[in-house]
Amino acid sequence: MEKPEVSVGIDLGTTFSAVAHIDSEGRPLTIINSEGELTTPSAVFFDHDAVIVGTEATIAGESDTDRLARNAKRDMGGARYRKKIRDCFLPPEIIQSLILNRLKSDAELKLGEFQKAVITVPAYFNEPRRKATQDAGELAGIDVIDIINEPTAAALAYGVQQGFLNAQGAAKEIERVLVYDLGGGTFDVTLMEIKNSHFKTIGTAGDVYLGGIDWDHRIFDFAMKEFETKHQISFEDDNSLKEKLMNQCIRAKASLSARSQTIVRIEHNGERYKIEITRAEFEDVTRDLLERTKLTTERLLRDAKTDWSAVTKLLLVGGSTRMPMVAKMLEKISGLKVDRTLSPDECVAHGAAIYADILLKYGQDAGTGISIKNVNSHDLGVLGIDSKTQTQRRKIVIPRNHSLPTTASRKYRTAKDGQTQIIVRVIEGGTDTGQGATMIGKCIVQDLPPDIKKGTEIVVSFNYLSSGRIDVVAEIPDLNISADTAINRTDGMTRADVLSWKEKLASDADLLDFQKSSESDNSATAPPPLAAPTVATPVQLKDQKPPLAKAAIVPAIRLTNLETDPEKPTIPEIKVTKKNNNRKIDIPSDEEMFVFEEKPPTSAPDGSALDFLNDTSKSSAEGSELDDFLSDLDVD
Repeated sequence: MEKPEVSVGIDLGTTFSAVAHIDSEGRPLTIINSEGELTTPSAVFFDHDAVIVGTEATIAGESDTDRLARNAKRDMGGARYRKKIRDCFLPPEIIQSLILNRLKSDAELKLGEFQKAVITVPAYFNEPRRKATQDAGELAGIDVIDIINEPTAAALAYGVQQGFLNAQGAAKEIERVLVYDLGGGTFDVTLMEIKNSHFKTIGTAGDVYLGGIDWDHRIFDFAMKEFETKHQISFEDDNSLKEKLMNQCIRAKASLSARSQTIVRIEHNGERYKIEITRAEFEDVTRDLLERTKLTTERLLRDAKTDWSAVTKLLLVGGSTRMPMVAKMLEKISGLKVDRTLSPDECVAHGAAIYADILLKYGQDAGTGISIKNVNSHDLGVLGIDSKTQTQRRKIVIPRNHSLPTTASRKYRTAKDGQTQIIVRVIEGGTDTGQGATMIGKCIVQDLPPDIKKGTEIVVSFNYLSSGRIDVVAEIPDLNISADTAINRTDGMTRADVLSWKEKLASDADLLDFQKSSESDNSATAPPPLAAPTVATPVQLKDQKPPLAKAAIVPAIRLTNLETDPEKPTIPEIKVTKKNNNRKIDIPSDEEMFVFEEKPPTSAPDGSALDFLNDTSKSSAEGSELDDFLSDLDVD
C-alpha cells in the first residue's frame, strides 16, 4: 500500500524559521528540530569543511563574522546577498536553500522522506521575491506545491484552532480579521473577510525593510554608545566584538518583553563589563519604528474604505509582536483586545501545513469547499511614452489590492512609422513616472513589417495568478503577431543558474570556490546587489541619458545596451510567436519605444479596491503626504 503524502508547511523567516505538518488526527503540529527547538535561526555559517545552519551558526559567527550569513530573506529578488562570504558574493537563493535543506532534513527525522511542501512569503513580497523563494525551494530538493502569504496562513491557523472556524474551515459567523504580522525582517498588515469557508483578502500593506532586526539595531546602537561612554570601550574595526554585542542585544530585546529592565554584558580584553537598559529607554529609541507600522495599518483601512469598527478580530503574528509596545499601541488605536492565543512563531507554519493538506487532498479546486482569495500587494503596469508630453510614464494595468487571480488587457500604439519592434517593459510599484519601481522583465515583439504605420494598435494582456506569478502576452491584432512569456525576472536566477547550482549543491564541492570561479568568469557583467530604498532620481528629458542608480528603473525613452552595462539588469530571453511559428530571438541592440493610447480603455478589471486605470492624472498614492512617506518605504 502506497504511503500517503505528508502535508508540510514551512515558514521561511528572516531571523527564525519553522516547519509544521498535519498529524494523523488532522492537527497542525510544529516539528522540533535536531537541537530540540521549535524554531531554527535563519543563519548559515560557511565553515572550512562544512556548512552549518541554525543556532551553532550564530555562535560560530561571533568569532568569524566573514563566514556568517543571516537575514538573507531581505535580499531575495536581488542579484546577490549583501555582503561577501569568504571574499565572494552568493545569490540569496543559495543561502535560503541551505536553510530550507536543514529544515527539511530535520523534519524527515520525524516524518520520513518527503518532497512536497507549501512555503510562506510576506504578503508584501513582489513577484521577483516570490520567484526567488520558489527557486530556493527547488534548490533544497523541495517540490513547492504553492506559496501562501504569511498573514493568510496565520488567519487560517488561528481560525481553525481558536474556534471561530469549525473543523471544516467554515466561519460560525462572518469575521473581518486584521492580521498584524511583525516578523524578524518584514512587516505585513492584512485585512481578511471569512464567510463560511471562504477566505477573502480585502487588502494588504507592508514594508519589506521593517522588522525585528531594526529594533535589534536600535538597541545595539544604544548599548554601544553606553559602553563607549561609561567604559571607554572602542568597537571600531572589531567585528567580532560587534557580533557578540549584537547577540547580547537580541537577547536583551526578548528579556525586555517580560521585564522592565535588563543587563547587557560583554567581555573585552579579559575584562567583563555591563550596562543596564530599561524598557522605557528601549521604547523611546524605537518609537518611530512602531509609528511606521501604525501608519501602514491606518493606510490599509483607509484604502479598504473601512475603519476599526468593522474589524472583529485583531491577530498578532511574528515573534516581534511579543514586545509590549505593539499590543499597547494596537489596542489604543483600535479599541479591540489583541488575540495572541497561539504562538506567533508557529501559527504561520501551521497555516501553511493546513493549506498543504487541502492542496494534496483536493487540489486547487479544494473539494472541501474552502477557498482562499488573495490580492496583489503592488501595482502592476508597464513603462511607455506619454503621447501628449513625450515623457516616460507608468501605466497601471492591475492596481494593488486587486483580487487574484485576474486578467486585464490594455491598448497601446506604435510611436513612429516603420517601427521594427515593440518592447513592453513590465514593472511593479513605483511612481507615475516609473521612479522607484521594480523592473520585472520585458516582452518583445519584433520582425514587424517595414511599412508598419505610426499608431498601430498593440494589446498587452496580463494574467496575474493567485501565487503572485505573472504571464504576459503582447499582440498586434492587425498583423497576427504576438509575444508571450511567463515573466522572467531581470534579477535573480535564470533557469540555467538554478540547474547549475542544483548540481553543485548535490556534490561535495566547496560552494564558495564555485562562486568565486563564476564571479571571475562574469566580473564584467555581474549585477549589483539589491539596494535598500533610495531617493528617486528626477525624470529625464528625451535627449538625456539617465544617471546610473542602483534602484533606477530602465527608462523607456533612450537606453544604453543592457547586456554590457553592469549597472543595469539583463533582459530575459523570451519566445516570439508569429502565426504559430515558434523560434528564439536575439535581443536587438536598437530598442524601440511605444506610446499609450490617447483614449482610455472602456473597461478595467473588476473588483479593484483602488481603480486608477482610466485616469493617468491620479497617482497610486493619491498624492497625500502620508502615502508619499509610506511609498518611499517600499522601493523594491
